[in-house]
Amino acid sequence: MSTLTPAIKQKLIGIVGPKGYLDKPEDLLLYEYDGSVDKARPEMVVFPETTEQVSEIVKATAEAGIPIVGRGAGTGLSGGAIPRMGGVTIGFSRMNRILEIDLENERMVVQPGVVNLDISLAVQDMGYFYAPDPSSQRACTIGGNVSENAGGPHTLAYGVTTNHVLGLEFVLPDGTVHETGGKELDSPGYDLVGLLTGSEGTMVLVTKVIVRLMRQPEKIKTILAIYNSASDCADTVAQITARAITPVAVEMLDGEMLRMVEEATHAGYPMDAAAVLLIELEGLIEAVEEQTEQIRQVCEQCGAREFRVAKTAEERDLLWKGRKNAFGAVGRVSSSYYVQDGVVPRTQIAPTLRYIGEVAKKYNLSISNIFHAGDGNMHPIILFNARIPEELERAKNAGEAILSYCISVGGSITGEHGVGMEKNELMAKLFRPETLDYIGRFKTLFDPSGRLNPGKVLPTGKGCLEIRQAPFTRRTAI
Repeated sequence: MSTLTPAIKQKLIGIVGPKGYLDKPEDLLLYEYDGSVDKARPEMVVFPETTEQVSEIVKATAEAGIPIVGRGAGTGLSGGAIPRMGGVTIGFSRMNRILEIDLENERMVVQPGVVNLDISLAVQDMGYFYAPDPSSQRACTIGGNVSENAGGPHTLAYGVTTNHVLGLEFVLPDGTVHETGGKELDSPGYDLVGLLTGSEGTMVLVTKVIVRLMRQPEKIKTILAIYNSASDCADTVAQITARAITPVAVEMLDGEMLRMVEEATHAGYPMDAAAVLLIELEGLIEAVEEQTEQIRQVCEQCGAREFRVAKTAEERDLLWKGRKNAFGAVGRVSSSYYVQDGVVPRTQIAPTLRYIGEVAKKYNLSISNIFHAGDGNMHPIILFNARIPEELERAKNAGEAILSYCISVGGSITGEHGVGMEKNELMAKLFRPETLDYIGRFKTLFDPSGRLNPGKVLPTGKGCLEIRQAPFTRRTAI
């Protein structure tokens, strides 16, 4: 296993300057975790300000084979930014400039450290916005969004990050700088932008992103449908789809979750409900009005006890404040929780909710649910006491059981959080060994020495079917 020698450390300091790095143990503590439950500490964190500096950092660590992990805001939920093998973490927080706003072509060019919401804020007065909106959009950065192919509530109609990224500048593990894609709608040849978006920092380090901007809709309506039965609430989603209606967002909160949210945000959610749907429609005025009435009929037929339409922008913002701040609301009840990210077909939402309830009983854990119901992206939140190691292990086992069930009903282990180090061993349940081998070949093509974010996405070799990630072995956190 390679180590970060004093000579290499001095070379890195020479690249980023005396105020562009951290190496004290008390500082490195802040970079040993993200939004997931695992931890591993880097040996050094560097903060480049230019693509050239990123290139020089990669070259300086290449000869010794030192692992490199890119990090944005650290809001990820699958361990993607955790330096599993130690080495050097490259923090992109200082590469945070909007380089170009091109409204004529509805494009923007940004550095990876630009905060997601800041893209929309920069153009909202001109009638534009950036569609992908993770719940952490006030903090998460576009580089991390590209790495994880982030989604959000409004991706039901608009798509996830890959649908809004047109071009990338990136650094390979040998330090060379390349570009792919551009401002045009489509480039000839293989779709390298699509391949690299969602590759979780295991192939390249992204240093510039060209994103697509969209015009703000003419009309927006936000609906809250309230239910006495979680099953009826879940069935409504499939019935809306059967009517050929595609809202821009369909979010579901179960009773336990909505009570935590309401106590924290006072968003107007009913404390006595079993579940609610938060539905949003956008488009031309006439179309939105017609779809609102159709959705009202569906909700009432499926047993909704109440159907509310937000009357003002303030009321709409408050409802979304409750949804976007849900994880913070959970933190008021439990200081530790484990967020899952499975996907199931819409018709399997109700059975999956019932199964999650069975898992909660089996492992003696409290599990609440908040998720993107429109595309079946489930986010069960497992509460546990971090001071009791046995509880963390039970939480992980419960999470694995839920994701395994998602696979069994035709779903997947992730919809937007990524595989990271949280779910990489489950990849062997989702894909055949031959498919995993091909995925591994792509990784090796871009990163033959296995230095970029090692120990992520692909299985590490714990079982007979999994392929091993060379050349690193698991390293104990410092």
